[in-house]
Amino acid sequence: AMPALALTLGLLTATPLVAFVGLTIAMVLMWTTWRDIDLRSVWRLLVSSAAGIPIGLILLTRVDQRPVKAGLGILIVLFSVYRLARPKLGLLRREGWAFGFGLLAGILGGAYNTHGPPLVLYGALSGWSPKRFRSTMQGYFVLAGLLIWLGHGLAGLWTQQVLCLYLIGLPLVLAGIVLGAQLNRRIQPERFQKVLFVVLILLGLGLLGQSILQAFASDGPPGARAVDSLLLRAGWALIA
Repeated sequence: AMPALALTLGLLTATPLVAFVGLTIAMVLMWTTWRDIDLRSVWRLLVSSAAGIPIGLILLTRVDQRPVKAGLGILIVLFSVYRLARPKLGLLRREGWAFGFGLLAGILGGAYNTHGPPLVLYGALSGWSPKRFRSTMQGYFVLAGLLIWLGHGLAGLWTQQVLCLYLIGLPLVLAGIVLGAQLNRRIQPERFQKVLFVVLILLGLGLLGQSILQAFASDGPPGARAVDSLLLRAGWALIA
């Protein structure tokens, strides 16, 4: 949701909105998996993420959105290509690596609310089983998501628009959790992931292209703004 919403609503609205939604989803899912959470890994990730979140908030609120949006687009494309290519990687032998991955996740979470990619990579490099991976990540998302959510509030990002969009979308979010549990039993994971990451690549390229067009529109001819508006409409069509 984050790249699609950033493409159409802008980062300052999309980031706190996805924080509300992500925290809600994580709390619901953790209710059934809390017994399997690996607290030893979670605390390392959380401590380092807490140090990175303020850095991400500074990037979000004080830096021009165009390069930040371009960075998000590049990150999403690289991560999607990585997941599609599935390169064979060695395993991390020291748990201290969690601090580095957690710091990066905190920065990306505070700025883009996309703290998932570093954690997915860390879990893969740590050789976690699917069950441990899912439960541990949900435990992290609840606690780190709470820190990010509070950080957005302290930064003044809980606007009336964000709160209204969250309340309007909440019934659909809850329905989506139930629907996702049903689809999980019927759709082949391999096929689903391929479609998902291809769509993410398109969204990431859209974010990158939009940031370039916005930079061009700020200094270039009026026609560039029309092109940017057309890209926004294309983004909504892709979401539909």
